[in-house]
Amino acid sequence: MASNCKIFMLGCVKLVKFFPVLFISTIIAWSYYAYVVELCVKNVESLAQKVFYLLFFHFSFVMFVWSYVQTIFTSPGEIPKQFYVSQRNVDELENAETEDAQRQILTRLAKHLPVVCRTMNGCYRYCEKCRCLKPDRSHHCSICGRCILKMDHHCPWVNNCVNFSNYKFFVLFLGWGIWYCLYISFTSLPHFLRLFKIGFRGAAEFQIMFLFFLGFLFSFSLICLFGYHLFLTTRNRSTLESFRVPVFFNGPDKRGFHLGWKANFQEVFGDQRELWFFPIYSSLGDGVNFPTRCLDFDSERLLGSHCNVRPYSDEEDDNNSVSNGMIQNHHDDDAPSRPNYVR
Repeated sequence: MASNCKIFMLGCVKLVKFFPVLFISTIIAWSYYAYVVELCVKNVESLAQKVFYLLFFHFSFVMFVWSYVQTIFTSPGEIPKQFYVSQRNVDELENAETEDAQRQILTRLAKHLPVVCRTMNGCYRYCEKCRCLKPDRSHHCSICGRCILKMDHHCPWVNNCVNFSNYKFFVLFLGWGIWYCLYISFTSLPHFLRLFKIGFRGAAEFQIMFLFFLGFLFSFSLICLFGYHLFLTTRNRSTLESFRVPVFFNGPDKRGFHLGWKANFQEVFGDQRELWFFPIYSSLGDGVNFPTRCLDFDSERLLGSHCNVRPYSDEEDDNNSVSNGMIQNHHDDDAPSRPNYVR
């Protein structure tokens, strides 16, 4: 009985979480009906204009909905098995009496893992809930109940974590959403003005009015969000990293993953230009290994000193890191070499 009640409660929670998606889906479905039936079929008199409107509308609609569906249903991915800690080591961590003892245990466990990010006190990042060492740029999502690879944020409007696996789809969803809303608004504007002059007399006329206003309102809100995420993409930062600076073995560096805007863009959208605007997976990497811009640590280690990152300008990053292909990675005593996948 108790197990059945728990299953029922979990089902109710999942349904409540899906309400924002149902709300957006209802608005999209209504906009399709209002544009195709109320505007094009009933108000556009010219056949050529009607065909033109519907042709480009359906292309915009398909790209917008396709991006939205991909963002919703793409799995956040799984943390690789080698990052999980055995029960014996978990007990060892929990029974450690000092912070230094925990640090030594985590250092030993991370010795053969490709991790360079640390906590503020210099320890390797460990998730007590998932009982795993966190891969670089991953975070624990309290809503999903697990660690997420390169987590950006949890978005209720897609009922999913925006992360390494679907970040390209999310950005395209915003971009195609802007195009879809502006296309609806501008093509319905002449008919809205005509109805405004003669007066709104029925439900059909009011639907065109709402279609016009909602298109502009949604487009302006999406433009702000889209611009922000394009900025993050060109800086190779996630939303979480813009508020919580990633920490490396040499200290915090908000631009530690910044490789130049071209390489940053390719990391999300890939190096196949023909796929950039389509919600087809083309991102580079595996969500675990990420190139960094820190100077090579091996030569400094021989001298007994630490790696220091001198300040870079955006122009220097773009010219040197991308043009010359010299993207260097963090190295330390405990982390293996990391692949350079930027082509």
